[in-house]
Amino acid sequence: MGAYILRRLLLVIPTLLGIMIINFTLVQFVPGGPIEQIIARMEGAGDPLQNISGSTGGGTAATDAAGAGGTDERYVGARGLPPEFIEQLEREFGFDKPPVERFLTMMWNYLRFDFGESYFRSITVVDLVLEKMPVSISLGLWSTLIAYLISIPLGIRKAVRDGTPFDSWTSGLIIVGYAIPSFLFAVLLIVLFAGGSYWQIFPLRGLTSDNWDQLSLWGKVVDYFWHLVLPVAAITISSFATLTLLTKNSFLDEIRKLYVMTARAKGLSERRVLYGHVFRNAMLIVIAGFPGLFLSVFFSGALLIEWLFSLDGMGRLFYEAAVARDYPVLFGTLYLTALLGLLVNIISDLAYVWIDPRIDFESRET
Repeated sequence: MGAYILRRLLLVIPTLLGIMIINFTLVQFVPGGPIEQIIARMEGAGDPLQNISGSTGGGTAATDAAGAGGTDERYVGARGLPPEFIEQLEREFGFDKPPVERFLTMMWNYLRFDFGESYFRSITVVDLVLEKMPVSISLGLWSTLIAYLISIPLGIRKAVRDGTPFDSWTSGLIIVGYAIPSFLFAVLLIVLFAGGSYWQIFPLRGLTSDNWDQLSLWGKVVDYFWHLVLPVAAITISSFATLTLLTKNSFLDEIRKLYVMTARAKGLSERRVLYGHVFRNAMLIVIAGFPGLFLSVFFSGALLIEWLFSLDGMGRLFYEAAVARDYPVLFGTLYLTALLGLLVNIISDLAYVWIDPRIDFESRET
C-alpha cells in the first residue's frame, strides 16, 4: 500500500502542473487584465493618483509617473494616460516579463506556498483564504453530514421496501428535489422564511448576528446554527437526492447476490444480514465519496448560495477574483483547489481500504 500511495503522490506533481499550465495559458488570451481594470477605474473615477494607490496597495513609483504626458495604444481606454505610467504599472504587476518567466516564477513561489498579495486588496492571498474558510467549511461540512445522515438510512429503507408505496412516493419526492436547482430552492426559502413575503423566522445575511460578541457560549452556538439553516438546506437538497438513490441502488445490487442468499439460508436475521454482511459492501462507494462531496461544496458548489445569503466564502472569493482579474487570488485558490482535490482522491482510495480491507491497490497497475 505504501508504494501505491507514493506513486499517487508523485502523480500529483505532473497533474497539478498541467492544470496550472492550461489555466495560465487560457488567461493570457482573456481580455481585460488587471492593468485594464485599473485604467477603467481611473477613467471612471477621474482621480488616477488616488485610484492607483488604493487599487494596488502601494504604487508610489506609478503615481510619480502619472505627471508626464502621452498615450499608450496597447490598452483600450488608456488614451490620455502617460506611457511611463503604463510601463510602471506593468513592472509593479510583473507584466514586463515574458509569460513563461512569469509562470515559472509563480510556480516556484507556489511550491513554497508563497501565494503573494492580492492586486486590489492590501492582504496576502493566504490571509484572504483563511478569512473566507469559516463560511465554506460551515456550508460544506454540515450540508455533507446532513446529506449522509438522511440519505443512507432512507436509501437502505427504500432498498428493503423496493416496489412498495413507500418506495414510490419517496422516489417522487427525491426526483422533485433533484430537479429543483439549489439557488431556486434558496430563493423559495428566502421568500417563505426570511422575510421575503411571508414569515421572518430565519436571518437572511451573514454567518452570525451583529451582537455575536455579547452572546453566551450557548447563545453563540444557537445563533451560528440558526444562520446556517436556510443556506445548508438549499445546498443539501440536490446532494440528498443523489446519495439516496445511490445508496438504494448499491444495496439492491448487494441484496441480490449469492452470499446474501447463503446468509439467509443459514438462519441469520434480516437485520444481521443487512448490517453485518450487506452494509460494508454496499456502503463502499457511498462513504468513500464523502471527501470529494465535501470538497466540491467547500470550494465552488455554494457560490450562488453564498451570494443569496450574503455569505463571504471561497466560492464567492474565486468568482470575484476572476471578474476583477486578481491573478494572485485566482491562481492561488486554483492551485489550492487542485492540490486538495488530488489529495482527496488519494484519501478516497484509503477510505475504500479502510471500509473493506480486502481491496488491494498494491496489485493494481497505475
